[in-house]
Amino acid sequence: MRYRSTFSAFLFLAAAASSAAAQATVRAAPSTRATAEVVFTHADSASRANSNPAKIKLDYGQPHLRGRAIHTDSLVPYDKPWRTGANDATTLDTDLDLMIGGKPVPRGKYVIETMPSRTGWKLLLIREDAPEPAPDTPYNPASYFAVIDLRGSTLSPPAESLTMALIPARGDGAPRGELRISWGTTSQSVDWVVR
Repeated sequence: MRYRSTFSAFLFLAAAASSAAAQATVRAAPSTRATAEVVFTHADSASRANSNPAKIKLDYGQPHLRGRAIHTDSLVPYDKPWRTGANDATTLDTDLDLMIGGKPVPRGKYVIETMPSRTGWKLLLIREDAPEPAPDTPYNPASYFAVIDLRGSTLSPPAESLTMALIPARGDGAPRGELRISWGTTSQSVDWVVR
């Protein structure tokens, strides 16, 4: 009987040690993947039933601060194009023709970068089928499909994770809204409207 309880205790301790070792090797990735999406449907039910909804979608890698300062050469450098996210490219996919910050953006898929600056940020759009500028290439606005000024504001409290949002507005007229990029104490935004 004593042998059985000693053996059972040994098995329990071995299982607990194995479980603890497996848990010790697991950790959260430094960034996650996120999306923001606006879906458009027809106002009347007959049209809505006979069509697929149109979408505007942002897909981006979501880095987290974890005690780091944003504006460093290795994280978000000033006066250089920034991938605006982590790991893979950030993309904007639209089923509708848009105006973003007063610039025409035809339906399609685009890679998004930003140009952070102490005097103001810019949104940089690249058609998905166009070659992206090589890393460390000097900034040349002609390399981009569109270069759009962003409005900046200060966040309090700071945002721990990079967050991109497509915020639809209410009201009559063409569908419209705001594209917002927030991280740390920085929030950058621009208006969009369906053409």
